[in-house]
Amino acid sequence: MSWPIGIAAYVVIWWVVIFAVLPFGVRASEEGDPGHAAGAPAQPHLLVKALVTTGIATVLWLALYWAVQHDLMNFRGG
Repeated sequence: MSWPIGIAAYVVIWWVVIFAVLPFGVRASEEGDPGHAAGAPAQPHLLVKALVTTGIATVLWLALYWAVQHDLMNFRGG
């Protein structure tokens, strides 16, 4: 796997995982504050979710890298 493909794969994996992780632990604020949507989360914990996403994406990318190195999958086409 070349560096550009590896980086692109990591970015795609990271974004898929962040969209899967974002809903966890979301609770709507009890009262809608002026200027905020009524369903906006009270405590989104975005830094924690970004760190968890990075860890999960790294593990998934390492599994992908292992699969490519052992010829279980390739990105060469054909």
